[in-house]
Amino acid sequence: MAKRTVDPGDITADPRRLRGRGAVSNAAGRYERFLRVVVDDGWEHPTTPAGNDPADDDALPPVKTEITVDATRTIITRNKSPDISFDRSINPYRGCEHGCIYCFARPTHAYLGMSPGADFESRLFVKPNAAELLAKELSAPGYTPRTIAIGTNTDPYQPIERQMKIMRSVLEVLRDFRHPVGIVTKSALVTRDIDILAEMAAMGLARVALSVTTLDRKLARQMEPRASTPPKRLEAIRALSQAGIPTSVMFAPIIPALNDGEMESVLAAAKDAGARSAGYVLLRLPLEIKDLFREWLETNRPDAAKHVISLIRQMRGGKDYDAEWTQRQRGTGPYALMLAHRFRMATRRYGLHQHTELRTDLFQRPPKAGDQLRLF
Repeated sequence: MAKRTVDPGDITADPRRLRGRGAVSNAAGRYERFLRVVVDDGWEHPTTPAGNDPADDDALPPVKTEITVDATRTIITRNKSPDISFDRSINPYRGCEHGCIYCFARPTHAYLGMSPGADFESRLFVKPNAAELLAKELSAPGYTPRTIAIGTNTDPYQPIERQMKIMRSVLEVLRDFRHPVGIVTKSALVTRDIDILAEMAAMGLARVALSVTTLDRKLARQMEPRASTPPKRLEAIRALSQAGIPTSVMFAPIIPALNDGEMESVLAAAKDAGARSAGYVLLRLPLEIKDLFREWLETNRPDAAKHVISLIRQMRGGKDYDAEWTQRQRGTGPYALMLAHRFRMATRRYGLHQHTELRTDLFQRPPKAGDQLRLF
């Protein structure tokens, strides 16, 4: 059993430091030898007269985002999962400042010796040479083009992208190679790159999906504290669609008794904004996420916490999570079947089934400096 120790410097020692973040704790990852337990011994929060907030004048500053350069040597990640539609992806960032409490990428921070909790959304790793690495990999003699998915792990348009512009540089490479790309994001920042995406879409090389989890701004701010507001995401769908870019909506994740009642209204709003197709994914709670999400529920939705967890387990064979292929995305049991039926009916009603296939036959390796010498 892991030893327990108290870390007085832990970023959650003062809960007020986590305002604006999704996670409400920062427990050590599953590979760590020690488990951090935050306690208040009374010295940092002295007793004050009734009605006064303790230690207000000495409260620690909010947690700031830290950035580290990721020294990766490759940029395309490959998978053989039979229940997803792509076999390769790019992730310009590790960690995500959006802070979505349910994010299934959170456990990956444990591999870095960090917490899937607050660390995941405040200690980010960036890949500034992503475009250079991508051009090198696409130029390999044996490379065969297939759609590259971006945004399947962490969001490529999270706030840091405004300064880093890594995603834009990646799109420029994909455009030059005439390579197909599918993007998933929660950020209206994607509209910044409409010029590139529209050019690619005109050739059948690009499509974008906006994840709209709820139309309730308060719930969105609690679940996804630094992602674009729901109205901004709908505006992004409209702007992309008007630019001729095939755009879809992802109602993901579906959380029973929390946002599942909004399914039809979200799909209707997305259709009105110009979405052509839709998809959904049931909430997934692997590894540390099950504890982080339960903790978040008890803090933000204490009245609904037990009911939400009960419904989740009903769709997961009595467990918090079932990682079986195909089942992990949709769940099983009566409640899961009801959600699937509602989704089918709604997409049929709103005509959200215009899936766009991307082209691979236009792929070309752009000439490098000096290539023209081969003509002589």
